[in-house]
Amino acid sequence: MEERAAHHVQSLERGLAVIRAFDAGAPELTLSDVARVTGLTRAAARRFLLTLTDLGYVRTDGKYFSLTARVLELGYAFLSSMTLPEVAQPHLERLSAEVRESSSVSVLEGTDIVYVARVAVSRIMTVTINVGTRFPAHATSMGHVLLAGLERPALEKYLAETALDRLTARTLTEPEALRAELDAVREQGWALVDQELEEGLRSAAAPIRDRRGTVVAAINVSTHASRTTRESVRDEMVPPLLAAAKRIEDDLAVTPAQAHRRG
Repeated sequence: MEERAAHHVQSLERGLAVIRAFDAGAPELTLSDVARVTGLTRAAARRFLLTLTDLGYVRTDGKYFSLTARVLELGYAFLSSMTLPEVAQPHLERLSAEVRESSSVSVLEGTDIVYVARVAVSRIMTVTINVGTRFPAHATSMGHVLLAGLERPALEKYLAETALDRLTARTLTEPEALRAELDAVREQGWALVDQELEEGLRSAAAPIRDRRGTVVAAINVSTHASRTTRESVRDEMVPPLLAAAKRIEDDLAVTPAQAHRRG
């Protein structure tokens, strides 16, 4: 069993686990479902669910439980403190207008990328992408950029501990193959992922660096494979993508809050 620090509050950990039990694939859960997903006893799960209901984060019809919109406040407090989404949005709008495709900015959180800004031109995935949406980093262009920007010890830890799940026939699932791809991304300064997250989805991404040169976020453009080839993405979309990344970096460099806000 993992040893916990003296300050660790187990009840807080369990309460957050209950909230995380709900997702797009399971928006409604029974008490038994929550207990099973979290590993809590039914009695403990019931106490947490009823407490969250009293606080307005969960609703119930007596059998099924679901999250309320108030849960968004938890994420909004983080997002609203960030300089990056505010700075990036106009540049995403300009980029999307130029290439006529959707564009996004994300940050790395654990083994996932998390969207913090987005301009959607058309829906090209089976799932809806919004601010706060998460995807596995190993299967996305922004994830490749963000992983390539990690310090070597952090990257090796990620490769050693992360399950590289196969999402399509093209997903890189071998650590050596992913490491080689990240080396190439680091060398060329951008990433192209071709249908590794979902069939038919192509995307290119570039790093966004802070004033110290550290990769703090990624920006991408995404398109459907039926509309573009790998070559057209590289020749027609990557140059404006890199230009947008540079403009965001320039704006962040002169934004006072950038020095002390995550971005």
